[in-house]
Amino acid sequence: MKELLLNFQNVGVAYRKRLSIFSSKQWVLRGLNFKLYRGETLGVIGRNGAGKSTLLKLFANIIEPDEGEIYRSPNTSSQLLALNLGFNRKLTGKENAIMALVTNGSSIREAKARIQEIMQFAELEHIASHPLKTYSAGQRARLGFSIAIQAKPDILLLDEILGVGDKNFKEKSKKLIKQKLNSEQTVILVSHSPKTINNLCSKAIWIENGNIRAAGCAKEVTTEYLKD
Repeated sequence: MKELLLNFQNVGVAYRKRLSIFSSKQWVLRGLNFKLYRGETLGVIGRNGAGKSTLLKLFANIIEPDEGEIYRSPNTSSQLLALNLGFNRKLTGKENAIMALVTNGSSIREAKARIQEIMQFAELEHIASHPLKTYSAGQRARLGFSIAIQAKPDILLLDEILGVGDKNFKEKSKKLIKQKLNSEQTVILVSHSPKTINNLCSKAIWIENGNIRAAGCAKEVTTEYLKD
């Protein structure tokens, strides 16, 4: 039997909206119920403003729900694969990579041992010792992806990260992510693309106006999404 990692039970998140001297709750997410087991790949699809970003914060344990309960298996780690997160523009690309790896739990020795592989994958060996402020936005994104994909948490959170770099780098990135998805790694992938969700995920949920509109097999959920 697969290990249960997450169990959402009637979960809701609300923000306070102040009107003159009064305030009211505005629900961003409400009534969410679903389970995530180890080794599953869960896709989250929905339009802009549907609540996907807030849901990611719940997955990453950045915020707590305002109602309902979230069960997390003891000692379960989760990490959001975010590009450019915490970069220091005054440091070199190499130094930023080492700092990011150490922040995520690697020893300095382990981080230094992985630098060459990271820079090669990002295609930045020639400027590894240059300050990050000299990098283009695309180069910073490639560096961020190459660092973040090294992570091995219990639950890996991917937020619209398949559009990094030029055509060749996108293909290389997708191949690496597919390797993650085909391993025992538990992954939650947020995307606007039904095709991406259908190709990479086993299960999916469709978020609409803060509620789950559909949940289940990825193919069935994306088919419903495209009908709307």
